[in-house]
Amino acid sequence: MTEKKGWGSTVAGWFIVQGEKTGVEDSSGASVVASGSNDYTSTTEIASEASNFSPAAESFQTPPPPPLQGGQVDFEAVFEGAGVDAEERGRVARAVELLRSLPEGTDAAVKKQIVEASLRAFGVPVEKIIEAGAEEIQALEYYIRAGAADTEKLIGESEQRIQEYEEEIKVIRRIMQERVHEQQTVIRVCNDKKLEVQQILEFFGQEKVAAVVKASPKLQDPSAPSE
Repeated sequence: MTEKKGWGSTVAGWFIVQGEKTGVEDSSGASVVASGSNDYTSTTEIASEASNFSPAAESFQTPPPPPLQGGQVDFEAVFEGAGVDAEERGRVARAVELLRSLPEGTDAAVKKQIVEASLRAFGVPVEKIIEAGAEEIQALEYYIRAGAADTEKLIGESEQRIQEYEEEIKVIRRIMQERVHEQQTVIRVCNDKKLEVQQILEFFGQEKVAAVVKASPKLQDPSAPSE
């Protein structure tokens, strides 16, 4: 039990011991997962996670490749950018294929013997596989951290833009409300003035006013249909 708990801190915190539901057992039976494998459920959690990371992009010899569509990752590009040699990556790939080819239910100790014997037959020291595998895990951890930092930056910039837009929307809504209120006031004061002038026209009589309106080239008959 002590060995399983200690595995999580074996390689500078790259592995985290978790419950059986989400863990993945290695050949020793320890339940481990990569530290970046947890599902983030909110942008706040992503930003919080990124704030605990040191600048990981500096660990790449070339800029980390962006994620593919849907969050998929070009692992070869990640390893290449982190300086993991192609030959070393090939060693890890062969070891993984060999382990996967073993029948399910094979005892862990037997698996270990078979894999180690096969690697010796290929002239590949186990230490080289371990070193190369640790390099790949280190590269993936740095890639996760670099992505989290970029995501935190994007979230911060986006939230700032959203706040600016929200302030602009408030200003626009206020202008709209002021314009509606202004137009309502225009209608009221103009109608008041119309009533004032209308008193004079009513004094001369409706028929007289109608005759003048029809005869005047300056006026339009309000009863006539609009064009």
